[in-house]
Amino acid sequence: MKETTTIRAELEQYIRREGITISKFGENTGINAGTISAIINGNRPIAMLLLDRIGAGMGLEEGSLYELYIDEFIRNTAPNWRRVRPFLHRCAELNKLDCIKQVVEFMMDYLIYAPALFETAEELFSEGKLEAAAIIYKNVSESEKYQHSERLALCQYRLFTIAVGDDQDENLWAATHFESFVDRLGEADQLDALRDLANTYASLRRWDKVEWFAEKMAQKAKVQYEQKYGNTRRSERGKEPKGPLFMYIVYSYVLRAGVWDERGDYQKALEYVSLYSDLSWVQEDTEEARRLKALCSNWAEANGYLYQLMSGSLDVIPQYVDYLEKNEGEILVGLHKIMVAANRYDFNVDHVLLHFEKQIEAFADQHVKVGTYTEQMSADLYARFLAEMACYDLNKHRYSKGMKFLLESLSYSVVLNGNPVTIKCVGLFEKYRHTATSEDKEEYKNLLGEVEYIHDKKDRFFSARI
Repeated sequence: MKETTTIRAELEQYIRREGITISKFGENTGINAGTISAIINGNRPIAMLLLDRIGAGMGLEEGSLYELYIDEFIRNTAPNWRRVRPFLHRCAELNKLDCIKQVVEFMMDYLIYAPALFETAEELFSEGKLEAAAIIYKNVSESEKYQHSERLALCQYRLFTIAVGDDQDENLWAATHFESFVDRLGEADQLDALRDLANTYASLRRWDKVEWFAEKMAQKAKVQYEQKYGNTRRSERGKEPKGPLFMYIVYSYVLRAGVWDERGDYQKALEYVSLYSDLSWVQEDTEEARRLKALCSNWAEANGYLYQLMSGSLDVIPQYVDYLEKNEGEILVGLHKIMVAANRYDFNVDHVLLHFEKQIEAFADQHVKVGTYTEQMSADLYARFLAEMACYDLNKHRYSKGMKFLLESLSYSVVLNGNPVTIKCVGLFEKYRHTATSEDKEEYKNLLGEVEYIHDKKDRFFSARI
């Protein structure tokens, strides 16, 4: 098919080549013969539904006529949103991303269509067609980059959400790029955005950032809570955040407890646990609110045990193990902390590892969400758990088992692109190099080669964004 051809010409040539009548083609495609004749004669534009039927009738792969359609009926005519919108949706269904890019770039020459394009991006985003939505968000953002509009901020929020994945360098860039747009969002979206930024920085282990965004989320949520339920209640409220307002306040306490845990101040962490263990002040009483209050109570119980354990209280292990048995989604988190405490305080936890032996074996096969943690965070957590297991076994002179955990942890940390576990694994390997087999040393060498490659890639990645 030549680039200079048209859909009309292709259709006419097909009918002539196949030796069929317009009526017969109409029967094959379910299109009225008069409509086909009008299309061939150039007297009628082609609607999206007809375009797909024509392509199917000609025996073409879905979407084969889309490039021609863009030239004939979008670029070379006055913009027609009733034609463009279904075309964009159909391109998204077929993952014809280049076609979406061409059409959106053309339509952005007419800024009056920016709101409609944004709404289409929102529809695609809600349908999970993220790559297609991202193309539109980027173009709308570019058209409004010199304005301080809420729509620009929403575009950037969606792009941030789409960008966050397994690559920690990409996540860091996406988070830092998005930060400056948060205050331009509406009140409800601000809370969700602050929560998402805090979660992303938690996965990056940027604890000062986590604390800052958690505090900001709490401040804004408390103001909104007072406006909705307190003495300064507003009669009319706009868009509501995704969750009940109280959860943004409570979740900020959960995050800040985690920050103090990472800083090693477990007493401070326990103070924050006490803040979300008492929810008598919460006024929401919906089914969802009751479910979340029960979840908070669960978190408070778990983290109470956890921070006591990290303080060196060995006697809470039986209670914590009982809790983990009843909350399978928290087993990886709990075992990781138990191993950290065991290595720090020289606990013997062989009985705990034996108790959860099957679950530990199953962790390696889990590439989906673990409990309430995203895949990105659970992968990081699993890498750290393996490193602690390696340290525990190597310290107990179980060298073969320890090396297995160490190399597995290093392998995961390489995939996570710059994970801090890499440094811990390298230090452990060098300390116990004399116990490694030749196969262990070869695998270690190959993994370090991957680390070096990733660091070179990282340098190029950030250089490209300067």
